[in-house]
Amino acid sequence: MNLPDLIKIGESDTVEFKEKFDERTIESAVAFANTKGGIIFLGVSDKNKIMGITIGKETLNKWTNQISQTTDPRIIPELEKVEVDGKNVVAVKIKENPIKPISTKGKCLKRVNNSNRAMNAQEIAQMHLHSTGMSWDKYPAKDAKLLDIDIENVKRYVKKAKETGRKRIGDDEEPMKVLEKMSLITQGQPTWAAILLFSNETNRFISQAAIHCGRFKEKNIVIDDRMIVGTVFEQIDEAMDFIRKNINVEFVMTGKPERDQIWDYPLEALREALINAVCHRDYTIFSNIEVRIYDDKLIIRSPGFLPYGITLEELYKPHSSTLRNKGLAEVLYDTELIERWGSGIEKIQQHCLDADLPEPTFEEYQGFQVVFRKSVDYEEYLRSLNLNERQLKAVIYVKEKGQVTNKEYQEICNTSNRTASRDLADLVSSGLLEQIGITGKGTAYILRRHKDAKDDTKTP
Repeated sequence: MNLPDLIKIGESDTVEFKEKFDERTIESAVAFANTKGGIIFLGVSDKNKIMGITIGKETLNKWTNQISQTTDPRIIPELEKVEVDGKNVVAVKIKENPIKPISTKGKCLKRVNNSNRAMNAQEIAQMHLHSTGMSWDKYPAKDAKLLDIDIENVKRYVKKAKETGRKRIGDDEEPMKVLEKMSLITQGQPTWAAILLFSNETNRFISQAAIHCGRFKEKNIVIDDRMIVGTVFEQIDEAMDFIRKNINVEFVMTGKPERDQIWDYPLEALREALINAVCHRDYTIFSNIEVRIYDDKLIIRSPGFLPYGITLEELYKPHSSTLRNKGLAEVLYDTELIERWGSGIEKIQQHCLDADLPEPTFEEYQGFQVVFRKSVDYEEYLRSLNLNERQLKAVIYVKEKGQVTNKEYQEICNTSNRTASRDLADLVSSGLLEQIGITGKGTAYILRRHKDAKDDTKTP
């Protein structure tokens, strides 16, 4: 894409305009190097107007040296002169640096949309660990000794890992030697991951490694409360026990020997969200994982935002797993708590859709949280989407009957063809309904399914 086209689009996460070279230019170079790379165009105003810039014989070399000498580690930019409408513009090309973070005058910045943001200490630490291939949980746990690891917990892991076939472990290998090979014991000392996974006194070493569960009536009235500690395996199991105790289950007769159990929310999705929270939370933050159960929703919140290298928008698309805690993730994978790295979000969505529930929402709010809501015909949820009364009535009809046509919509809502078409189009664009069949009389509308949902012939 040429410069005039870029100027029309405007500044972005990879494009910046500057009228002149100054300290802010160097800051943008640092932000790009710490993120995905980008181009700074000198001689263009932030109002997308080409102003031009004066360039002497040694100007480009001078600017190159200034960027290199005032950044640590040093950035080596590529500068190129571009002529547009008879005016000189300089393109400063910055590559993403493999070792991060880069700083200038003690400041570390990152690119967020079309602006540069100063990074806090936790972001700096995370970026450094990520760029060096390390993770916090593989460092030795402060004051921990080998005696703090329960050998029986390790044996249970070894047995499970051998059963799943996900880890090759010899029959004569000592359990503690297995942990050494996995770098879960280093320099004769347990790592944080080893403490979280196998110690009987996890909370003594890292008090924030807990799940705080609460059942709320209205907004702030707590009717059940439990603080869960122990190994991450124990925390997941006990948190699921609390959830089962505090959500509703309906028993449905199907003709089978056993009745079907239909919970407010699919237990598989909740368990997957809990595992993700335990695996990916930021343990350096002095806060607990929270499970908040309300009448109309269930929230699982974990401390810290998304791991470095993935955004909230990318979370909804196919993505590779970005691991904050590599030691935890490896053991959870070996024991089949994690099926495939990077697949957790998709599984959570699909379990909810298979249960005819709204897709859960993923938010960065006081950390990272997953919000599960009750059935799509739950009136309070529908009204929260700002549906009009006709649309509300139609969605409930679709939930009961399976689908609705334009003609049926007109009859149900006592409205015109034009209004019905507009309302249905709005419901489709909002993602609540999807259109099936050919245009015309064969068209109908059903509750939206996940784009990857298949019929009952799908393989697990």
